[in-house]
Amino acid sequence: MQIKSIRAYRRDLALTKPYTIAYQTISAVENIFLTVELANGIIGVGAANPSPEVVGESPDQTFANLQSDGITRFVGRDIRHAFQLIDEAGQQFPNLPGTLAAFDIALHDALGQFLGIPVVEFYGQKITALPTSITIGIMPIAETLEAARDYIQRGFRVLKVKTGLDVAEDIGRIRKLREQFGPDIVLRVDANQGYTADQLIQFIGQTDDASVELIEQPLPVGMEEELRSLPLPLRQRLAADESLKGGEAALKLAQEPQPFGIFNIKLMKCGGIRGAFDIATVARLSQIELFWGCNDESIVSIAAALHAAFACPHTRYLDLDGSLDLAEDVVKGGFIIENGLMRPTGLPGLGLTDLTL
Repeated sequence: MQIKSIRAYRRDLALTKPYTIAYQTISAVENIFLTVELANGIIGVGAANPSPEVVGESPDQTFANLQSDGITRFVGRDIRHAFQLIDEAGQQFPNLPGTLAAFDIALHDALGQFLGIPVVEFYGQKITALPTSITIGIMPIAETLEAARDYIQRGFRVLKVKTGLDVAEDIGRIRKLREQFGPDIVLRVDANQGYTADQLIQFIGQTDDASVELIEQPLPVGMEEELRSLPLPLRQRLAADESLKGGEAALKLAQEPQPFGIFNIKLMKCGGIRGAFDIATVARLSQIELFWGCNDESIVSIAAALHAAFACPHTRYLDLDGSLDLAEDVVKGGFIIENGLMRPTGLPGLGLTDLTL
């Protein structure tokens, strides 16, 4: 089945409310979309929201690349050769994971619809459902508790708390959350590279009785060697995020002693589903658990990450809440969340509906 057309779009999607992380406050996000239409009318949808600070590619670059001959030349090719097309795009756009993610996701969606099965079933579904965490930005303790109460009332039981600006305040927020809501909620922390090694040890020591499940990217990229000297039980609770961009980085981080016991895979860092499986394979062979994350993204790319996550038997954690704070989106469907528990819809491709571009 031939590809009839490939079109790129850009949309600025407002958030329902701004939030703060260690290095910026965010109120709206630009997402780049790609549609791949087949000769029989099937439309596959891809999306990207690359972070220039992390991968060195901006949404402007992604949009320009997706409109270039490097992508439009695939018109007329056969969707059944989707993996070959993704490989060719990777050669055309090396080290541009946002561009590759949008193309990869769109082809997976189109191929799944063409075959009449969900993407996750194409690869072999290993997991049926998992709880996703939902994120609380950096804010005063009173506002943190208010946000947590709202999320818990909505059925979420896994809270990921952004930290990294002031370790003393971070400790206070985590301890207060545990005191207020007891043992029935799971607490995760994302320091966004905001700590030094000494501050990390301080944070862990003073929140030990708060039972923090994991800590995401506590030290800046390039300081992995400082983590390797920490005790193994501590390192096993640390998740690589900004340090982990693709398969090559995964190989380096898998070397003993491993600085991280968990790999956070984001499709925007590694170039889509195919790139994600490069990291996942290294992790499986190295006995490293998988944690699937996201930026502020459309349902399109969140659904793609979910399908990839559930095809991996060593997936343990989800943080796929990136579309929940969007005030608008270009599709519906993609996944189902009930009481914080997340699963695919079971529809072909990525299960997307009601496309409006």
